[in-house]
Amino acid sequence: MATIDKAYNAHSVEDRWYKRWEESGAFRGEARDDADPYCIMIPPPNVTGMLHMGHILNNTLQDIFIRRARLEGKAALWFPGTDHAGIATQTRVEKKLREEGLHRRDLGREKFVDEVWKWRDEHGGIILGQLRKLGASCDWDRTSFTLDEHYSKAVLTSFVELYKRGYLYRGLRMSNWCPVSQTALSNEEVIMKPQRGLFYKMRYEIAELPGEYVQISTTRPETIMGDVAVAVHPDDERYAHLVGKHVWRPFPRGKIPIIADEAVEKDFGTGALKVTPAHDPVDFDIGKRHDLPIVDVFNPDGTLNELAGEPFVGMDRFKARKVAAKMLEEQGNLVETEPYENNVGYSERADVPVEPRLTMQWWLRYPKVAEAKQAVLKGHIKFHPKRWEKTYLHWLETMERDKIDWCISRQLWWGHRIPVWYRKGLSRDQLDFENPDHVHVSVEGPSDSENWEQEEDVLDTWASSWLWPFANFGWPDGKGEKARELSYFYPTQTLVTGFDIIFLWVARMVMAGLEFMGDSKESLTDEEIAERIPFSNVYITGLIRDEKGRKMSKSLGNSPDPLDLIKRFGADGMRFGIVNIAPSGQDILFSEDRIEVGRNFCNKLWNAARFRQMSGEIADNSSESAILKRIEPARLSAYDKWILSRLVDVTAEIERCFERYEIHAYPHGLYEFFWSDYCDWYVEASKSRMKDEATKGTVLAVQDLVMRQVLLLLQPIIPFITEELWQGLGYAAAESALLQDSKLLKSSELKNLIEAAAGAFESSSSEEIEAVKELITRIRAMKAEYNVASRRDVPFFILPDKAASEVISGHSETILTLAQIQSLEVVETRPEGMPAGVTHLGTAFLDLAHSIDVAAERERLEKELAKLEKGIKAGEAKLNNPKFVDNAPEAVVAGAKQQLQATKGRFEEIQNLLKNLPMS
Repeated sequence: MATIDKAYNAHSVEDRWYKRWEESGAFRGEARDDADPYCIMIPPPNVTGMLHMGHILNNTLQDIFIRRARLEGKAALWFPGTDHAGIATQTRVEKKLREEGLHRRDLGREKFVDEVWKWRDEHGGIILGQLRKLGASCDWDRTSFTLDEHYSKAVLTSFVELYKRGYLYRGLRMSNWCPVSQTALSNEEVIMKPQRGLFYKMRYEIAELPGEYVQISTTRPETIMGDVAVAVHPDDERYAHLVGKHVWRPFPRGKIPIIADEAVEKDFGTGALKVTPAHDPVDFDIGKRHDLPIVDVFNPDGTLNELAGEPFVGMDRFKARKVAAKMLEEQGNLVETEPYENNVGYSERADVPVEPRLTMQWWLRYPKVAEAKQAVLKGHIKFHPKRWEKTYLHWLETMERDKIDWCISRQLWWGHRIPVWYRKGLSRDQLDFENPDHVHVSVEGPSDSENWEQEEDVLDTWASSWLWPFANFGWPDGKGEKARELSYFYPTQTLVTGFDIIFLWVARMVMAGLEFMGDSKESLTDEEIAERIPFSNVYITGLIRDEKGRKMSKSLGNSPDPLDLIKRFGADGMRFGIVNIAPSGQDILFSEDRIEVGRNFCNKLWNAARFRQMSGEIADNSSESAILKRIEPARLSAYDKWILSRLVDVTAEIERCFERYEIHAYPHGLYEFFWSDYCDWYVEASKSRMKDEATKGTVLAVQDLVMRQVLLLLQPIIPFITEELWQGLGYAAAESALLQDSKLLKSSELKNLIEAAAGAFESSSSEEIEAVKELITRIRAMKAEYNVASRRDVPFFILPDKAASEVISGHSETILTLAQIQSLEVVETRPEGMPAGVTHLGTAFLDLAHSIDVAAERERLEKELAKLEKGIKAGEAKLNNPKFVDNAPEAVVAGAKQQLQATKGRFEEIQNLLKNLPMS
């Protein structure tokens, strides 16, 4: 048994233990007949990814769940992998090529894809190595990649099956176009952002009525060149006489019709709408109804093309907006401009405004939407916190009601190339998708490949990762062990993810599981839904923000490097700290001070273990039963029984945390128990009994039992230090044994074991100790309030409640020692002129006359009161300022309100302290 060093060296311990875990196969997940399965599929990070604070939180939580499952004796599997990240990865490699003066088309598709694979092989595993530094206990031998051969086959098979089942079609429709990535995006990949722009009111001259005009409002004058009509509402009397007439489009000058359509909002703007079918979804629908021409004036990169005419050809869209406005003004057709706020869609990856663009794409009608709703409504899938169910259900209801389809094709080369082949010699307009001589859809491709050409587009990355929970177990053609594993581990138990991909990934995985994990059916029974869902619990994490409530980003310089934090605070300190401040589903205000709590806790745990090792010989600690054999029931004190009772309670409390998925309460409960109940109270109160050879053995056995259970409870959140101390305190049954090879006793099992060896707990004993704790705590607080916390020569009096004198007398030594006071005299009448503190044992009184310089203390408190009064006025002024309340982030405003409330509370405390000071 190794001696526990004086100071904890986190990095030495972490590197040594992680290597040993991997070499011993400690993370291997296997299907076992003697255990229940517990499987988590990692949300695959992008192959381009680097560890950030969101990854730290998400993966720490997953590791907590999986390590807890191992301790419960389950067959635990945490399945790792990475996503090929079509747009992000291709963009990285194209940037590299541009630096070399090349474009991907200079290389051709095959050579370009080879370059991307080289980049992936060199950079793609970085984040997985970083997760190891965090302590992630994934089964790394299973690491999957969404472009691996077996996974790719699953993706292509799903496309072919969906095509056969009538869910897929190819069509010319309005899509979200990213001018930077030059590909279509689904609605879920577009982030709406509030933007401040201008509303341009302009006029178009009526061709049949020279000198008369129709006024039109728009935010996008750069699309005027694509106008093919002006539309008004059929019930709008202002324009009824103009329907059927024409206006002159300002540039390029052309005559376009005035039409009536119910899609026009009479009360928005002027009530007249410029119709640009190639550049707006509403306009496109109007154009279809009225058989209008489509004039696309944009190039794929967001510049304007020849159809826009001079001077716009080759001009960037935003520059064209300014030029168009200036030309309208010069023509006398710009009536006015006014500030205007609206939401603009941004590409999630490129962070530029998307363009509504008419393109030929592959579209998917979402399968099993009704069943995906029922999976949650019937409780087969539970969200934690529950409120996120509404977000999930609302999205599904919108898809169902509005019949919104998923654009799954991308104009990229990196990804799963769509398994569709077209007959050579036929133009796309000539294709008959019902004719197998025109279109071939299969995984393998046509046998006479020389007569066919494959679809150029690849699938949306999300159209591969939605198969993640079952494609990794060999679907669709898994055999032997793979088939057994799929049957054993699917459905998985828990998914840990962020709220931002509930639509992009979570809901789609549910639909994929319901569609593919069984025979093809139009509808499913409730029992079939329960069997096919990909997971039963979804734990939603919040967003990590800085102390000001801002989203973390490199541009703001407020996003710390997690690896740097691990170096400074240790992986365990980082893990404990981040979970300690992370209420489920809510945003987290990050600060390094709050992470430091985790490091401090690890140091406290280390010092407590070292104190135990130095206090006496460590006997047989190999099991709870072995430890309990060393306890002499007759030697147990009220403090021993109290701490054993609290140990059972905290074990039950942690069980409830996991049952309810209230993981933020998990470190809180253990922190309070270990730091306060065990270290600050039990160990301190037991020191005198450790000096007595008659009681020392029992006290040390109690400490050993508590430390053993604490290490087991803490192992999922701080695995490195607990593993080291498990060995140092002799809990390993053999030199090679690992902490995670042990089984965590349930609270009921622990209680039964303790009672069998040491006797039943007495509730009166626990109540007695809690009452003594309360008294000591109140005395300490009173000393701190009157600025004498460090002095030991302070006298106290106590007016005891009924039957409390005996308790006070029996614990007098402990009270004097832990409260650090000179005396505690029991009195029968209330002393006058002394500040008092009420407790269950009685009212305690601080003798200030013999403890402090009353005049100096009064002066100090009055100065603090004046300072607090200024703080209250400043806080109220800030919160009464509309500019601050309306413009500051919500979290910042909430923080200001909390600060003001705390300042007012302290102000009242100081007033009370002054009131209780004796007259000098």
